[in-house]
Amino acid sequence: MKTIHTNEAPAAIGPYSQGVIVDKLFFSSGQIPLTASGELVTGNVKEQTHQVFQNLQAVLKEAGASLESVIKATVFIKSMDDFGSINEVYGEYFSSHKPARSCVEVARLPKDVLVEIEVIALVK
Repeated sequence: MKTIHTNEAPAAIGPYSQGVIVDKLFFSSGQIPLTASGELVTGNVKEQTHQVFQNLQAVLKEAGASLESVIKATVFIKSMDDFGSINEVYGEYFSSHKPARSCVEVARLPKDVLVEIEVIALVK
């Protein structure tokens, strides 16, 4: 198992890593809309989702993977009312390549953000 860390995404805010590689699979920790410097993006759900994808792209790159090699995404949202807006942004990043996905509404997310996404990807 190899632990992944990049300064291009926010540091872990607890006793966990940004992600791990096991064999040829990369498992990311959930990414929330924090910038690499740890600043919270407090805009609307679309702005927060774009920041989450910037973070995912950074940890995927560090792992030797990319959005194109993602095989499963899990999306956690504060309100199912935001599903359409999140889906719109999600579709900008996963347009031709469409990995498997789960989306669940949760009672609360870290730092009271509106969206968190984790992925599993193949490492090239």
